[in-house]
This record gives sequence, C-alpha cells and structure tokens, in this order.
Amino acid sequence: MDTIGKRISENRKAKNIKQDELAEILMVSPQAVSKWENDISCPDISLLPKLSEILGITVDELLSGKKEKPVAYVPEEKRRDINEMMFRIVVDSAEGDKVRVNIPCAIVKIALECGIDLPQISGNDSLNSAVKNIDLAKIFEMVEKGAIGNLVEVESADGDIVSIFVE
Repeated sequence: MDTIGKRISENRKAKNIKQDELAEILMVSPQAVSKWENDISCPDISLLPKLSEILGITVDELLSGKKEKPVAYVPEEKRRDINEMMFRIVVDSAEGDKVRVNIPCAIVKIALECGIDLPQISGNDSLNSAVKNIDLAKIFEMVEKGAIGNLVEVESADGDIVSIFVE
C-alpha cells in the first residue's frame, strides 16, 4: 500500500537527501522523519508546503500519491472530443482561500466565442484577481491544437497561485 511515509521516503531518496539533512532543513528531529517514513506518525500540517517543495512534488501528490499530469501534445488522430474535456482552474490564495472551478470545455468555447470573461462566471473575487492577466483564449487555442495537462501555473506577487489544467 502506498502511504505518505513511503512517498516521503521515496522522494527523499530520489533527491539524495539523508533523513538527518531533511530533519535539519525542516527544523525537526531525525527521529521525527524516521517516524513519518515508517508510518508511525505524520508531519505537522504546517510542514507540508516546505516538505513538498524540498521533495519536488505538490502537497496534493505528497498526501494522495496522485501525480499531476504533465503537459502533453496529443496528435489529432488520438484527441478526445473537446466537448468531453474539462477545463479546471485552481487558485490557492496567500490568505488561504482555495478556489476550484471545473468547466466543461464546450462551455469555455462558447463563452470565449461570445466574448464572456470566464472568471466573472464564478463571481469570486479571489479567482478574478488571480486570473486577470492570464489569456484564457490563448490557452484554449492550445487545447484545440492538442495540448492537455497542467498548462499554466503562475504565482502572483501577492502569493496567489493559479493553475489551469485541461483533461
């Protein structure tokens, strides 16, 4: 079974970091790291962002084991119908707000053709401010040409993180 401890251990070893080095960076004891890796205890939630950064994975990947899908180009003959695909906007604000918007690509296409500004569909200020400088029409053009996966990841000066996925 894949556990958070195994993920910490595997990713730490892949980065050639020793348990005591990881402990020093995170300002915890080497025994704490050992307990995490042996599934005796779990890291404090406040350590997860730094731990994930050190291990080169997302917090979601650390917790769930699910890897983000990389950006990929799908040849025309192997593409799914765009009407069956999903456009996902993820915003994690510096203040702790989390916004998740899942929009069928067919609706995105219609909205862009009609000149509707997609962030305003949600009515969410965090999403509007974080997405305002991202050209969704250009991103959708990439999707129509076969790009899928995590197409955009931006961190604003305010610390807001915006990711746009198409699956």
